[in-house]
Amino acid sequence: MARMTTEDVHEYINGICFKTGPPGKVGAETEWLVTDLADPDAPVSVDRLAALVEAGGPPPGGSRITFEPGGQLELSSPALPGPARAHEALSADLGHIGKTLAESGLHLVETALDTARPPRLQLREPRYTAMERFFANHRYSGGHTMMCSTASLQVCLDIGADAADVRARWELSHRLGPVLVAAFANSAFWRGRPTGWESTRWAIWATIDSTRTRPVLDEGSHPDPATAWAEYALAANVMAVPACTDTGTSWTADPGVTLAQWIDGQGPRPITRADLDFHLSTLFPPVRPRGWWELRMIDALPTHWWPVPVALAAALVDDPRARAVAEESTERLCRGRFPDRRLWMRSAQHGITDPEVARCARTCFDAAVEALPRMGAAALSVLVNDYADRYTRRGTSPARTRPRVPAPRPVRGRQPAERSAGPDSGHAGGAR
Repeated sequence: MARMTTEDVHEYINGICFKTGPPGKVGAETEWLVTDLADPDAPVSVDRLAALVEAGGPPPGGSRITFEPGGQLELSSPALPGPARAHEALSADLGHIGKTLAESGLHLVETALDTARPPRLQLREPRYTAMERFFANHRYSGGHTMMCSTASLQVCLDIGADAADVRARWELSHRLGPVLVAAFANSAFWRGRPTGWESTRWAIWATIDSTRTRPVLDEGSHPDPATAWAEYALAANVMAVPACTDTGTSWTADPGVTLAQWIDGQGPRPITRADLDFHLSTLFPPVRPRGWWELRMIDALPTHWWPVPVALAAALVDDPRARAVAEESTERLCRGRFPDRRLWMRSAQHGITDPEVARCARTCFDAAVEALPRMGAAALSVLVNDYADRYTRRGTSPARTRPRVPAPRPVRGRQPAERSAGPDSGHAGGAR
């Protein structure tokens, strides 16, 4: 077998992570902390959740159900044409899962950070054991909390029609990122107290290995997207070297090299394409290219509002008129550059109370509300406008509401959505 080179990494990333094609598909990945209404301070075991999910049968909208290392429930929708179709499918699946859990006294928590229970690793798969060891070795104290006590909402959008479209979407997604952090902040409380951050989840991520969590685009040089992502991956620390045996027991956690150093021969063994795939899956920038754009900066939201960031992002990226407005507004916010660490952290700490971020957010919401009916998503336009009226235009977000565990109540089915044909087979999911 020929030895892998850095040129192979560039070629692989360009061919796999940046495949172009007609845009328009939308997917979402929703993570949920789960609590037992009879004992809210106790962890809910993954085994219990998995048994309930299996007994409830497959989700009607075709979402894939997985679990995060702390027991968080994750639904990854199919990739479907337009935000209305994605909304309909995932709404049906969340209604299905919510009803199944409610019948056993379980509840989807409507915040992005577990406010009471300490982090507890439940999945002892080699990947998560290695991840935990990596964070412990480097004294990234937030790593364990990130793995076990946080939940996000990830929006997945197509890469683009051609190279110019890819570049435009790449740049807009990065400039839009701090606005999405602020507008949908929902993790201001931890251990029963306010933290001083509107999105504590984002602040926790910011304490973890910056070679794998910082934005790919910052104030430095900005080559084409595929080159930028390849250089980012090569410079990132290797979290673990997976086993090359059928038993999967001989993983090497934290080998102490970057991907470039491993390719140069400093790793425990020669690198393979499977190793490169795994390494890319352990990189967590706010915009991650995976053959589609994965927007990872959004806090998990109350169940009524989860469709809003999906619809907003899809409208601002896929509708030409809304995109033009968002490009102008976010470029002004970023002063013609790309968002630096200060802007990301301002958005996480102050949320939509930051005047410049709030101004940009209001402009983007207005553009999306106008665009969504053109995209066949009139019902989502109403919901996005309702969210803006309740939060964005008032300079606030769900973070300002102290979380509580509600009394048991009947679980409603799917939210209103435009009628459409069934989903295709693609999924928008991805592992932490």
